Amino acid sequence: MPGGWERIARTDSKDSGERHDDPLTKGSGATGASRSRDVAQEGGNEDRAPQFVPEKPRRSLDEVILPGAVRQRVELALDLVAHHALLYDTWNLRSIDPYRRGTALNLHGPSGTGKSLCAEALAHRLGRPVINVDYAQIESKYVGDTPKNIVRCFEEASEHGAVLVFDEADSILGSRLSQVSQSADHAVNVSRAVMLRQLDRFDGLVVFTTNFPRNYDAAFVRRILAHVRFELPDPETLHRLWQRLLPEALPVEPGLDLSVLAQESAGLAGGDLVNVITGAAAAAARRGGESGVVTAADLTSEIKNAHRARAEVGRAPDPGIPVDRTVRRPDPREVSPGLRAPAAVGTEDVAPADAAAPPGPAGEAEA
Repeated sequence: MPGGWERIARTDSKDSGERHDDPLTKGSGATGASRSRDVAQEGGNEDRAPQFVPEKPRRSLDEVILPGAVRQRVELALDLVAHHALLYDTWNLRSIDPYRRGTALNLHGPSGTGKSLCAEALAHRLGRPVINVDYAQIESKYVGDTPKNIVRCFEEASEHGAVLVFDEADSILGSRLSQVSQSADHAVNVSRAVMLRQLDRFDGLVVFTTNFPRNYDAAFVRRILAHVRFELPDPETLHRLWQRLLPEALPVEPGLDLSVLAQESAGLAGGDLVNVITGAAAAAARRGGESGVVTAADLTSEIKNAHRARAEVGRAPDPGIPVDRTVRRPDPREVSPGLRAPAAVGTEDVAPADAAAPPGPAGEAEA
């Protein structure tokens, strides 16, 4: 559990009954019982079950620095949750959307732009605990345990009235496999089907965050009510981020010009700025004494390092390039004859030097 988070004790049946008037948790008692039956139906071993612990959110939405357009989309997403009863019951949107019980949001965009932080802040605004779920908690090598874990996390969220947050959701909401050739493929499809089923039944708030939204299965996209794209901060947002992120206790040289820092850090995300400040503070601590203050030169040096890391290390998701095309395939003519792969496994994009690859299962799978 991250430092500073506060565990929330499991509520008994009496406590859970106090939320029956809440549109996000109405019917949680009956839902909990049905989910217990789902656990048994989906299979798995209760002794190996992971613990999905509700935690008290620490960050408020006022602490999340976002560009204006992104903030408006986040506020609209909150309105969908806060006014759910008005929209679906009083104004009868249920007549055109009769099967939607809860609300699912998708926060997507480049790494470090505040998606996970915003998900926590949404729970804080709603006055609810949050349950963070990652892929490692759900995925299991034991047959039947992965679907059971999916059911369990929804059950815990329903019981505690918690906001359910799935980070790196593309690993959980990925496309189902159309050609099932082994048991592992079948298990993937079963897990996706169970996830769809739980989303339809859940009457609370689910938040997905991802850097790769194009990997989502279309069925999940349709069930998500609002998609909010997080952009890299503009100059004004960068200036506000510098104001927010520099701690008051951090010794900095007098006259530090934040507008200059904002210009130099254009193209970086808030998460990058955290690394910049941390690195600059370490440099100041190493000097020590009277010179142990963070200087503009310290920050500028770390900003350059952050830019260099973005350019040279890893590869940021490009929404215009499919995931399976992000790695360049070499032309067979660039490879020595002794190291060339057989023509039958050649790619469709580059023809071999001597002859085209014959049609076959490999070519069909490539297409």
